[in-house]
Amino acid sequence: MIKTDYLIIGSGIAGLNCALKASKLGSVAVITKREISESSTNNAQGGIAAVWGPDDTFEQHVQDTLNAGAGLCDKEIVDIVVREGPDRIKELINWGVKFTVREENMDQEFELGLEGGHSRRRILHAGDITGSEIEQKLVDQVRNTPEIQVYEDHIAIDLITTGKIERQFKGAEEKCWGAYVLDKMNNRIKMFLAKVIIIASGGTGKVYLYTSNPDVATGDGIAMAYRCGATIANMEFIQFHPTCLYHPKAKSFLISEALRGEGGILRLKDGQTFMEKYHSLKELAPRDVVARAIDKELKMRGDDCVFLDMTHHPAKFLKKRFPNIYKKCLEFGIDMAADPIPVVPAAHYCCGGVLTNRDGETSIRNLFAVGETACTGLHGANRLASNSLLEATVFAERIIQKSKEKLLGKEEFPNIPAWDAGQATDSNELVVVSQNWEEIRRFMWNYVGIVRSNRLLERASHRIELLRQEIAEYYWNFIVTSDLVELRNIATVAELIIRSARSRKESRGLHYTLDHPEKLQETSNTLLNRFS
Repeated sequence: MIKTDYLIIGSGIAGLNCALKASKLGSVAVITKREISESSTNNAQGGIAAVWGPDDTFEQHVQDTLNAGAGLCDKEIVDIVVREGPDRIKELINWGVKFTVREENMDQEFELGLEGGHSRRRILHAGDITGSEIEQKLVDQVRNTPEIQVYEDHIAIDLITTGKIERQFKGAEEKCWGAYVLDKMNNRIKMFLAKVIIIASGGTGKVYLYTSNPDVATGDGIAMAYRCGATIANMEFIQFHPTCLYHPKAKSFLISEALRGEGGILRLKDGQTFMEKYHSLKELAPRDVVARAIDKELKMRGDDCVFLDMTHHPAKFLKKRFPNIYKKCLEFGIDMAADPIPVVPAAHYCCGGVLTNRDGETSIRNLFAVGETACTGLHGANRLASNSLLEATVFAERIIQKSKEKLLGKEEFPNIPAWDAGQATDSNELVVVSQNWEEIRRFMWNYVGIVRSNRLLERASHRIELLRQEIAEYYWNFIVTSDLVELRNIATVAELIIRSARSRKESRGLHYTLDHPEKLQETSNTLLNRFS
């Protein structure tokens, strides 16, 4: 048993930001499935959006966010995030994050990028490895903070809530006390207890066959919160990034939207452009528009990919602005200065998640959610590019400020039973895990992808029901492993996405269905799809 003031599940920008702020108030335990730096943050290329330039205003950033969100953003939340964002970025700079500055400016003015849906240049970036720069600086700070204990290669299995120890708390308010956690290296299950539990475990990309996300993005936090009764919202809104590198050996490599911000042109294999048919902003249209346009062109023509053309820029510019992407493309025989880049859409970001209020609180007492795990109301039906890192920093601050009151109470931890493996045995049928994993990801891509229909969603619903029964039986019969925990979680998340998609009888933002192609009038019953 490990007792601490704060238990933080996840080690991306949201989790580490929370950890550093919480360390000023008490003891902190951070658990992370693999190495501390393995996260979606570490892979983020584009940057972090904020009102920074002299020609920009909070009102413009708010409006761009609302426009992208297709009528489902919470305007109060949007306003909070946009207005508090610059101060949070100053904190990152104070922690050592080095954003790219304009060479010609002696005052070290930041170079601001432009991405789809933004009316101004407002993307602070560190070349094309912004996420890695932020992650490494936060990791350095965490490693040098004695109040923070990091548990690498530890995966949370389930949250410990009042409902799990019901005999002691009949009729009591649902409350989170901690989590059961698998120590992967020693094959032991530990109990972590805390006064404040923060889920910052990232997104759900691995639910789909093709994704820009790292392997750790299996929706663990959303699945755990749902199983203990937390309210989940808007899971139908899965953002597909329009441009992932199309190459058999280029696993999950993203081609940043910033390339289109710098004039990148999408072309078919015969060189024709096509985005002008779909939106007045062409390549700078919101991501859902660009992804659907590519998907439609590929299906109409039977092509495997489209091409992003940057050849109008000299190699010197491309190497400076996009050094990592330029280098990676060269590894696959693609010279960005001479060759168009083959690209396809891929699952990228979950705009739904664990429903929180303006302070990151979930519907379960003592349980907070932040980052891609959370549904704060910022993104609505479609996330505006580079708003995600901003959201994580703003809500990390708000959560820690709110959590102070949780540390003041004298309430003792209850008598919580240790993990009971029952009659579970080691499995000699691991093929079941790999088979179910592959099947879920494939039918989610084919049936619950960029374009949906009632018929496809119904098929997906039947499949996930059967698979969840198989997985549940397997889970309770065999010793818990990391692969089994992740399989159970992606099955739960897949079911939530399917249920949410089936219940929304309209097309809005990232959810497009052939049977309901129009957007409904914006009434209260269309704002949120809630499940608990």
